[in-house]
This record gives sequence, C-alpha cells and structure tokens, in this order.
Amino acid sequence: MADRIDISGLRAVTIVGALPHEREIPQPLQIDLSLEVDLRDAGRTDELGDTVHYGLVADRVVAAVEESKDILLERLVARIADEVLTFDRVDAVNVELTKLRTPLAVDASTTSVRIRRTRADADLPARTVHTAYVALGSNLGDRESYLRLGVLGLGHVTSMSSVYETDPVGGPDDQGAYLNMVVEVETSLDPFALLRRCQQIESEAMRQRVVRWGPRTLDVDIIQFGDISIVSDDLVVPHPRFAERRFVLEPLAEIAPDRCPADWNTTLDAGGVYRRGPLVLA
Repeated sequence: MADRIDISGLRAVTIVGALPHEREIPQPLQIDLSLEVDLRDAGRTDELGDTVHYGLVADRVVAAVEESKDILLERLVARIADEVLTFDRVDAVNVELTKLRTPLAVDASTTSVRIRRTRADADLPARTVHTAYVALGSNLGDRESYLRLGVLGLGHVTSMSSVYETDPVGGPDDQGAYLNMVVEVETSLDPFALLRRCQQIESEAMRQRVVRWGPRTLDVDIIQFGDISIVSDDLVVPHPRFAERRFVLEPLAEIAPDRCPADWNTTLDAGGVYRRGPLVLA
C-alpha cells in the first residue's frame, strides 16, 4: 500500500533497559511511526471519520510508553505496534524506537529498534469489506459526465451496469429524461459513512434540492448494503422504493440479478427505460 501517515519525533520518558541504573532512572525515547492506511476515502470526502486520527494515535502511543516498564526495546516497540494496530483503518505500521541515551561503553549517539507489523501479526481481524449497490441518476447538464463523477467518487467499484435513458417518474411535468445506472461497490465504510460519501459526491456535482423528485445534476442512492436492514431518520436500506422502479431494477438485474425481487420483470410496467450502453470512464 502506497498511502501512509507518518508521525516523526514523538518523545516520551520511561523506565526501559536491563542495567541496574536503567531500572531506576527514566530515560528519554523517540518514537517514529509510519501507518499504512488507505487514504482514498478521506481524500474524496474531507471527513475525519474516513482517516486515522493521528493526534489520538500519538496520545495513546506516548501513554503506552510512559506506563511500561519493559526491559527490552524489542518488547516495548512491539507493544507500540500493537497499540497502533487497534485503530480500525490501520492495515500495518512501521515503528522505530530510539534510546536517546545509549548505555554502550563505546562511542555511539543512539540505539534503536525498528519493526513492521500487520493486523494479521497482531491477531486482529482484517478490515471488514461490505458489498453495496448504489444507483446513480442525472437529468441536468452533461449527464454522462455527472454519472462518471459519481462512479469515480464511490471508490472501489467492482461492477457497473449499462447506462439507461429513462422517462422521469414523479416530480414536475417538464423534466428531461434521466440517465440511470447501478454499480456494485466494495467498501470498508459503514452504511452511514457511505451515505455521507454519496451526499458529498452529490455536493461536488452541485446537486440542489428545490423540488421533491425534481431535476438534478446527480442522484446517488444506496439501494442495498450487504444483507443489512436499517430504518432511521437519515437512512433506510434496502431503499424503500427500489422494488417499484424499473429504472433501478433493469440496471441492477444486469450486475446482480439475485438482488432483484422475484418476477419484477413481469409485474412492473415495461415502458420508459431504454438501454444505451456502457459508461466510458476514460
């Protein structure tokens, strides 16, 4: 993984070492951390919840060092790595622990130990990845460009339906036709964090909510999130009306037919949805 968060030059004072005087007098240590974190989410959303709070990491690491009374730097550096890996989004960490007052009889400025540990090394579960289905629609401006913005903003899209041109459903009578599609997304976000991501993408497309079901540059809706059911003021999944909308079910059936209700193709009005072809992302 190329993404990293580096925290350099942390200082803490603690008892560490095997010599008698090292067991009596606290010593200054320097801690340098390099956290391997997927930062794509935070880069798109500008949300603290989509990254690692490195101020909190620093506080916990310093506290862990100050509370320890380990003999070996090797034990203390492993303790630091374990502490950092408890943060949900950290996949691996490089830790260098430096003793600033060397106990060596020869001339040396410092001694240090450096390790790399992963979540698997710490017997922590890998980050949970969920499969979600997201519907996108646009009927204002450059509709394909807005769909492209939505797909690219969602992150790890593993499957895309064709683009469908559809007649408006509900809302004002003078609306233009929509372009609609559904994508499959693999994400480590929870449903509410994915909702915030969708809303952020809509904001980037300058989406305005003036009239209910009115024209919009981009609509990004979570249709399903794994097998989870949620009913709240902010989010309902599965989407409460997806089973009534051919403009959602036609593209969904392309990429995940098992996610569609039984007999939907014979019970819904067959008109108003026309397949155009794949969306070109390049």
